[in-house]
Amino acid sequence: MIAITRAVIRRWVEALFHIHDTPSRTAAAFALGVFFGFSPFLGLHTLLALACAFVLNLNRVAVLVGVYSNLPWIIGAYYALTTAAGAWVLGTKVPAGFRDRVAELFALSFLEKAFWERLWVLVGPLLWPYFVGSFVGAVLLALAAYYVTRGLLEARQRHTREARTRTTR
Repeated sequence: MIAITRAVIRRWVEALFHIHDTPSRTAAAFALGVFFGFSPFLGLHTLLALACAFVLNLNRVAVLVGVYSNLPWIIGAYYALTTAAGAWVLGTKVPAGFRDRVAELFALSFLEKAFWERLWVLVGPLLWPYFVGSFVGAVLLALAAYYVTRGLLEARQRHTREARTRTTR
């Protein structure tokens, strides 16, 4: 009975995680995760990535590893740089006195209505640059992640095959 249960669990885990996927499919799963991890859909990235992984029948673990490659210590710098790039592409100017106005904003309590009104006035003009910049950045990072990951997985696969042929001689 235990052997049957283990076999069922093993088949379920292999189906869920796609353990025997090709390097291309695993790299695609990782790249999809990287895309959502660095996309403008901050806060929804995990849910959207997993939904796409299920729809496309991709490795869920590889997708999650990709999503969480956007680490907390780089997230602020990434979104600041991509928003600045998006503003440059769209020709959007940063509001005058932006830094001082941000400092004034955080002098208020975030529980006050005035905080949220001033926040909207301050960052509202930067929403399109944020979206465009982080979307383009996410696409570029996902493409790089796909090609690097596929190359590494194919090299590992070749190495494993060569090691097997050496041990069977």
